[in-house]
Amino acid sequence: MCRNIRPLNNFEPPATSDEVTAAALQYVRKVSGTTKPSQANQEAFDRAVREIAHVTAHLLDDLVTTAPPKDREVEAAKARARAQLRYAR
Repeated sequence: MCRNIRPLNNFEPPATSDEVTAAALQYVRKVSGTTKPSQANQEAFDRAVREIAHVTAHLLDDLVTTAPPKDREVEAAKARARAQLRYAR
């Protein structure tokens, strides 16, 4: 999985359409093996990003959980603490 794709489910506030599109873009970049497609492939690349973002939004809308929503700031602080431990060598 791409390191830049973050979990988007069960957050308060919910994931924005920009976050869903960014995750779709990262996925398409990973699968296609390119960050900047050629002009010949740009339309297919953009269509794939739109379609994956659309399906991802439906997935997030349909998922059900009994866990309380996570706080974005708390999760970001945890990630920073993990990174600090990992890179503090």
